[in-house]
Amino acid sequence: MSQTLPDAPALEGWTAVYSGKVRNLYVPVGATGLADASAVLVVATDRVSAFDFVLEPGITDKGSLLTKLSLWWFDQLPSVPNHLLSVAEAAHAGVPGVPAAVASRAMLVKPLDMFPIEAVVRGYLVGSGWLEYQDHGTVCGIPLPAGLTSGDRLPEPIYTPAFKAEFGDHDENITYERTAELVGADLASALRDISLEVFRTASAIAERRGVILADTKFEFGADRATGEITLADEVLTSDSSRYWDAAVYASGNRTDSFDKQIVRNWLSANWNREGTPPVLPDEIVAQTAGRYRELLERLTAAD
Repeated sequence: MSQTLPDAPALEGWTAVYSGKVRNLYVPVGATGLADASAVLVVATDRVSAFDFVLEPGITDKGSLLTKLSLWWFDQLPSVPNHLLSVAEAAHAGVPGVPAAVASRAMLVKPLDMFPIEAVVRGYLVGSGWLEYQDHGTVCGIPLPAGLTSGDRLPEPIYTPAFKAEFGDHDENITYERTAELVGADLASALRDISLEVFRTASAIAERRGVILADTKFEFGADRATGEITLADEVLTSDSSRYWDAAVYASGNRTDSFDKQIVRNWLSANWNREGTPPVLPDEIVAQTAGRYRELLERLTAAD
């Protein structure tokens, strides 16, 4: 069953070019699209999706919370080029200002030539990886030691790329060798190495704050002026990553994550995935918002 998403709201100085499940994209008025835009305004909405449906209502302040977390993580990774535009760069390019109505949940970024690879890194055996391991002893075709259990930490983080599907379709897990066929051996190797480096750095930062980064996904593109590999999209948020409370994990609970799992659990118990999903109860919305907020506070409290 398909779902029609609402149009992106009008913003002065900007033209909406995409309205997705959780984000809206805008380019400066006068640009015909992403291809010739001098900048892109990425606006994170409060929409929440599960099982391929955008649900009602949204999660209170979700867009602002995830944007703040992305911006914080970009600051923690100064050695990795990212797509954020500085005020000076934006002014030089004649880019419109960020409208006040979306300022707390918007990122002003440079357009990139995006690579068709979703760079997934897994540090723990969980989710679809655990299901595959039980059947084959592998995760995305990568052999792992025997005897692991659900939620175990892997001996080393593993890189399990996916092919980025067109909007609305599912990403497809692919082998590393397939990424080399798609983007070339040198770029495939660079994407893998950068992704693993960022994951290890972020994991160490999170662990110092009592938080476990179990897995995440990155997106990269080429800077149109220099060709430099550049980290893009949201980064290390509750929507793109799986986080656990280290103390809760140590107690044996390996399912309590800082994300929308509360929503998934409620839907699984109250919907058979046929027809339109039910409206989320207020308490589920509040609990989910609380998990997003708690992660942000936990990670950034030391700054």
